[in-house]
Amino acid sequence: WHDYRTIFVNPKRIQGGVEFWWANGAALAKAEQVYGVPPEIVVAIIGVETQYGSNMGKYRVLEALSTLAFDYPRRAAYFRKELENYLLLTRAEGIDPLVPRGSYAGAMGLGQFMPSSFQSFAVDFDGDGHRDLWRNPCDAIGSVAHHFQKNGWRSGQPVAIPASVSGTTYLALISRQVNPPQSSVARLQSQGIIPEAPVGDAQSAMLLELQGRDGSEYWLGFDNFYAITRYNRSVLYAMAVYQLGQEIRERYTRSSAGFTLEHS
Repeated sequence: WHDYRTIFVNPKRIQGGVEFWWANGAALAKAEQVYGVPPEIVVAIIGVETQYGSNMGKYRVLEALSTLAFDYPRRAAYFRKELENYLLLTRAEGIDPLVPRGSYAGAMGLGQFMPSSFQSFAVDFDGDGHRDLWRNPCDAIGSVAHHFQKNGWRSGQPVAIPASVSGTTYLALISRQVNPPQSSVARLQSQGIIPEAPVGDAQSAMLLELQGRDGSEYWLGFDNFYAITRYNRSVLYAMAVYQLGQEIRERYTRSSAGFTLEHS
């Protein structure tokens, strides 16, 4: 975790997130109002995925998907379906299928949606008649927020908090796989797991163990943490998104306060 974290939670991505928020504040505020997803989570996803649109991939999506669909037997069925969805969405959106570029696996746009995710979650958030996740940050913001809403994001609820542990019974409760939280905070507390921030006893949570620079870190992850893993099925990814978002929000709040003081 301590190596992975520095890739994404660093000054460049934090500052880039603040600038992206400043540039797209209205769309982010609308996304929170419509879908209940706070701006820092949407911004952090786009920051982790493409560094705010600066690295959306260099491969022709059609070529990437065709190669994987017909020359990668292990997952050929999956990529054939993605290729089908890609051709359908380019027809629906009036896009030349030879033009869009993305990752080597066919992920596209600021939020790196696979074609099936595009079909399920992409929205025309600015009402111009097109779902453009490459050049239109407004559509990308709305689409990422819509993805979270459809995958169980709970507005106003926590994502994760640090925890401390004692004894040995907690070891059996560490989540080794990405599954929805099953245990209540009260049950976890009875097994020697102590939240280090206020949280309700009935809140469902999972115990996470991460390898920090100075040893194990323990966290409680809630339903919203699990919702982040629906974007990428990795605990490290979800924690990086969460912590990057927290850093961006703190920096953005400070910069907004400074702007208000200067112009008051």
